[in-house]
Amino acid sequence: MIDKKILLQNLGLLIIGVLCFALAHPTDLCNMGLPFLSYFAFIPVFLLTQRASWKTVWLYGFAYGTLCYCVFVSWLGTFNPASMPVIAGMYGLYLMVAFPLMKAVTVFFPKNKAFAQWIVWCAYEYVKTLGFSGFNYGVTAYSHWKFIPFIQAASLLGVFGLSGIITFPSAWFTALINDSSKSWKTKIYNHKISAIIWLVVYVSVLIFGFVSQKDYSTYETRTIALVQTNSDPWVGGEEAYKKDLNVLMNLSDEALNSNPNISFVVWPETAFVPRIQWHYEKRLNRNSFNLVNTLLTYIDSKPVPFVIGNDDGVMGYDSEGNYTLLDYNAALVFTPKENVIPPQPEKYRKMHLVPFTEHFPFKKQLPFVYKLLEENDTHFWEKGTEPVVFEIDGLKFSVPICFEDTFGYIGRRFVNNGARAFVNMSNDSWARSRACQLQHLSMAVFRSVENRVPSVRATASGETVFVDPNGRITASIAPFEENYLVSTIPLITDYKPTIYTRFGDYAGVLFTIFAFILLIFGGIMQIYKKSKKEK
Repeated sequence: MIDKKILLQNLGLLIIGVLCFALAHPTDLCNMGLPFLSYFAFIPVFLLTQRASWKTVWLYGFAYGTLCYCVFVSWLGTFNPASMPVIAGMYGLYLMVAFPLMKAVTVFFPKNKAFAQWIVWCAYEYVKTLGFSGFNYGVTAYSHWKFIPFIQAASLLGVFGLSGIITFPSAWFTALINDSSKSWKTKIYNHKISAIIWLVVYVSVLIFGFVSQKDYSTYETRTIALVQTNSDPWVGGEEAYKKDLNVLMNLSDEALNSNPNISFVVWPETAFVPRIQWHYEKRLNRNSFNLVNTLLTYIDSKPVPFVIGNDDGVMGYDSEGNYTLLDYNAALVFTPKENVIPPQPEKYRKMHLVPFTEHFPFKKQLPFVYKLLEENDTHFWEKGTEPVVFEIDGLKFSVPICFEDTFGYIGRRFVNNGARAFVNMSNDSWARSRACQLQHLSMAVFRSVENRVPSVRATASGETVFVDPNGRITASIAPFEENYLVSTIPLITDYKPTIYTRFGDYAGVLFTIFAFILLIFGGIMQIYKKSKKEK
């Protein structure tokens, strides 16, 4: 018999948890987000997993994960009808596993169950970013992207260490609620040590944040021009490609005329869609060749290099051994009078592709999913392998493409390979959502802080910005407008690797190890106690 009162209470906790999770970040409900909610967002989750029965806890996990991502990434529905149910369903499945694990540790460690739940949750936040389906959207620390003093500790702890600090109060308040003492004063007194430790850590993080920020005003700089077309380059066919090229060239000319010190110009991800090298060499399509020739003639007449997002197509063998055209989402660097005509650009090919919408490696295992994605106009790419570092005018930089600047390990890999700046190119125009762009930006700024290098972002419709090594946005363009942005970044010549650059997401790894130990040790002790009781 279902107790309706308990059911309603549990559903209330579920809904409050979903709203607190989503609203802590930029969303279509609240563009800038309410980051203070992230300190309390998981109280309903911890209480719900304690209250729910073993028969229902997994259902609450599935509902929580699905609803969270339906609200949080609602903009996905504008990209591809299949994207929303796939991503939301995937997180429903993840939380369907995480919720029972959080319940398990409450049974194994009843005296400290809230804090054990906190460790499992922090481990989940890290694990969900790994592998083919890794997705950083929704990691708690990213809600604090505008809190500059706090995020400086990302250079020490990475985002998962900061997430642990932010989510701890949820565990602490849950412990207070669980405490059987009659007065709140007694409850607080009983948990004062953990509160003091958290306060000391939090204040230390803020002190570090204030003293570690570096003044780069005396550094030599390089001037970069970023172009924002306010269009989705993949929509409209050849006429749209021609129109976009005219916009790109006109905005680039305006930028170059505005400042004689520009070192290079950056266009967004796949800003020019026709395959430049392919169409120039093969000449199978006269219209595409003419468009490519117009582009190359234009670049070759300019005084500075261009960094361009393009579909790089080459003949080769796919994963099934078929000799076919392989497509790469690429960044091409053209230097006038050197490698423009015939086109022999320096290249970087995107290494970490967007799951389901750019890459799906389970065609044989899940053919029905692959077919569904194909039918919904998904463009699959091949994966690049090399963390390429370019150099222009003394500036060594790498080009994380769109989704890649949401991953700490990608930025770290570039910096360890010699990059001293990030030049990101992105296209979020398809979402038609400011929240989508701000969510993306909220993660991108952490890449600069983690590694102490500047970054720039040239996007199709926003957020086109300059970010200093402290994670502070120093220049930006309003979203959803045709425009260009010219500004400077410091030339880092005295680079010293940060703790994060050296050791990566060790905090996430530690949380995962601790959670594994809790579950294994707790399970063994539970079995031992049960067998001892039976004897």
